[in-house]
Amino acid sequence: MNTAKLYSSYKTKMQKIADVKYASAVLQWDQETYLPPKGNDFRGQQIATLSEIAHQQFTDKKMGDLLEKLSSREDLTAAEKRNIALSNEDYKRNVKLSAAFVRQLSETVNQSYHAWAKARKENSFDNFEQPLNKLIQLKRQEADMLGYEHHPYNALMNDYDKGLTVSTVDSLFNELKARLLNLLDFLKNKISVDHSFLAQEFNKDEQWKFGLELLKRIGFDFEAGRQDISLHPFTTNFSSKDVRVTTRIDEHDFGNMTWSCLHEGGHALYEQGLPADQYGLPLGEYCSLSIHESQSRLWENCIGRGLPFWQHNFKLLTNSFPNQFKNINIEKFHKGINRVSPSLIRTEADELTYHFHVMIRYEIEKMLIEGSIQTKDIPACWNEQYQKYLGIKVPDDNRGCLQDIHWSHGSFGYFATYSLGSLYAAQLYSTIENQHPTLSEDLANGKINTIQGWLQKEIYCNGRYYSSEELCKKATGDTLQSSYFIDYATKKFAEIYG
Repeated sequence: MNTAKLYSSYKTKMQKIADVKYASAVLQWDQETYLPPKGNDFRGQQIATLSEIAHQQFTDKKMGDLLEKLSSREDLTAAEKRNIALSNEDYKRNVKLSAAFVRQLSETVNQSYHAWAKARKENSFDNFEQPLNKLIQLKRQEADMLGYEHHPYNALMNDYDKGLTVSTVDSLFNELKARLLNLLDFLKNKISVDHSFLAQEFNKDEQWKFGLELLKRIGFDFEAGRQDISLHPFTTNFSSKDVRVTTRIDEHDFGNMTWSCLHEGGHALYEQGLPADQYGLPLGEYCSLSIHESQSRLWENCIGRGLPFWQHNFKLLTNSFPNQFKNINIEKFHKGINRVSPSLIRTEADELTYHFHVMIRYEIEKMLIEGSIQTKDIPACWNEQYQKYLGIKVPDDNRGCLQDIHWSHGSFGYFATYSLGSLYAAQLYSTIENQHPTLSEDLANGKINTIQGWLQKEIYCNGRYYSSEELCKKATGDTLQSSYFIDYATKKFAEIYG
């Protein structure tokens, strides 16, 4: 068979597998948005069946033989060669896991998610401990099956950012921690910034309308996506033409929904910008979760907490909430939304203390996977770390170790990508500013084409062609450096705090 026919066969197989995976993703999205409570068990079975089918199809020996044949062909384009190379890597990794194990893991995730949701309602970690413990045991098994060097957590982090290791993250976090503590020590002696106006009463429906308008203004295509409410904000996609975001609303906390919309909107713009002609293939997928988080953190913070963005959108804000912001000018608003202060909830944390929320989760995950602490130890360990790093006492489980959805999904190895994403975001934003000196003026005038065009050209269109570090070097001329974030934060908060 000639190369063109072989590649066409590969593409057809990959797209059929993608169809099954995205069908499962639709069911998972529905599970977290509209599923009636009595549907939990059968929904878990349905998702497990589809996960098992997709795994069986991808790890079938015929797929391995096809990839091996194509790997030796010299008459493929550069993009085709890259798709085959990446699929081959994925294949060799996935064949280490049996279909039965994949099904068991999916079923356990379903049980764990619903136990977490119930525990949240009852504000008690006890109801989550056993299902979570079962899931952690499976994640340890998964690490052993996949294989690793030095630390079992490396095998799990590799799922979210290929090649990411404990050694790399530990080194980066130790460097970042020292510099953040210096900056926080400097800021603690400054006059506190008022943000009390964000804690007034904000009608749920009015917040919803405002959030939808913000998404439109950053370029989210509602012909290729939608927003809904969920217990924990998330973004999922079923193709680049169908991207779903969710948010949550607190009628006494304006920031909760607003920056969730911008954060998830950043994720969604990335998904909508991926090459549609590469559907089902590696080049139609995102680079890594670290790069994905760079997009959400860029829109949430570098842009969405920046003064230029609000110079354009402040009128929308005051028109939407005239009573709440009638005595608040844009300068006070800008300072308030950037107030630096230790807090309990990661998703609502300021840009500096946010990293300590991530580091705490990262350290706990490492210990759980290596077995140095047990699941029952999580609340005490969590509370101790929050006292140590942020100097705050955790009052209950909902504002402590139950606040994130990730562990219920089995997403061990994910959390480090949030901090890495913030570092990548600052480095990308610095590059865009240098290449486009009128960026602030453009944002102040509501012109987002400058930043969208750059991201499309440098990030979105590449799919998985490059690793995180390769993509960063290509886009910014430098490998990931924490100094870009520290410089960005120092300049920003020096202006805000004087």
